Amino acid sequence: MGRDEDFSDNKSARWKNMLLLAFGQKKMFQNPTVAILHLIIYGGFVIINIEVLEIFLDGILGTHRLFLPVLGSLYSFLINSFEVLAFAVLVTCVIFLIRRNIIKLKRFISNDLNGWPRSDANNILITEIVLMSLFLLMNASDRALQLNQAEGYHETGSFLISGLMAPSLSGLSVGTLQAIERTCWWLHILGIFAFLNYLPWSKHLHILLAFPNAYYARLMSPGKMTNMPVIQNEVLYAMQPELAPTEPAAPGKFGAKDVMDLSWRNLLDAYSCTECGRCSAACPANETGKLLSPRKIMMSTRDRLEEVGRNINANGEFKDDGKSLLHNYISVEELRACTTCNACVEACPVSISPVEIILEMRRSLIMEESSAPQEWNSMFSNVENNFAPWKFAPDDRDKWVSEIN
Repeated sequence: MGRDEDFSDNKSARWKNMLLLAFGQKKMFQNPTVAILHLIIYGGFVIINIEVLEIFLDGILGTHRLFLPVLGSLYSFLINSFEVLAFAVLVTCVIFLIRRNIIKLKRFISNDLNGWPRSDANNILITEIVLMSLFLLMNASDRALQLNQAEGYHETGSFLISGLMAPSLSGLSVGTLQAIERTCWWLHILGIFAFLNYLPWSKHLHILLAFPNAYYARLMSPGKMTNMPVIQNEVLYAMQPELAPTEPAAPGKFGAKDVMDLSWRNLLDAYSCTECGRCSAACPANETGKLLSPRKIMMSTRDRLEEVGRNINANGEFKDDGKSLLHNYISVEELRACTTCNACVEACPVSISPVEIILEMRRSLIMEESSAPQEWNSMFSNVENNFAPWKFAPDDRDKWVSEIN
């Protein structure tokens, strides 16, 4: 739905961005403690999928520990690594739940997260805790079955984490242990499949979209604003009328009033947002009590995009619903509070740019609706008439020099 925009330039710099920002999580390490905790969850999500592959194939093929004969002694090393990582993920998720719900860090109790967004974050953390617990309990009951020499349970040796749990289970009957092991197996794999279906509806879609978003990050100087060629041409034609076309082009749209007016890159930004709130915590307007929250700008853009998508699905094309991103989802007061300092872009782990969306909507306000504070209008008038923001004639511009002399 977004406007076309070309990001095919400088591929080497883009690959570097993706490796550093998405894979390496470079910006996260501005806070090393949190970065390490996040890296544990990130590593757990990626690496434990190898273990999930074995569980899945065991279910399909009717085998048990399919990779054990193939990998030999390496198998125990891998499972031990997965267990340590699973336990670390479990502990990290508990810490993150405490930060959100007990310590209540400021960026996690903001009104931006009221309702579904706050529940979404907690749901993901609780799901991770349950999945990791099921994995460890499954291994512990499996090991207890090995100790009881149950048929079909291959000797793997003791594992670091589940091995500590196995002795307490070894007194149970083989039937009870099998029930525990297979219940954990089913709940673990079904939980993962459920999570994969839940993923596109949650803020954790960033797990997938962080990579293209980092690749397509803007490479121009931070804070550089893009001009509109149609406006530049109007100025050029005013200064050099001979260059003006004989047939003037139909007037286009200035800025963005709704999501269809934004570029596809802005819309990708909205879906890549993890709602971490680092942008709002870094925003001077937000920190001084203004209404603006860069996180809310991205969440509102995504919410409106979802609404427009449902409209198109229902009608085959977009039918005007009397709403727009500007006014209905994002207020004028929010837009005017932005200082365009780019602190939010610098703080974002994957270089999402709320500022671009804010500037496009400001353009729409000023150039489509002629809506601007009186102070801004005075400045615009001075620039137009005096070629400077101040109300001094160009002829008097160097007068201060003579006054000093």
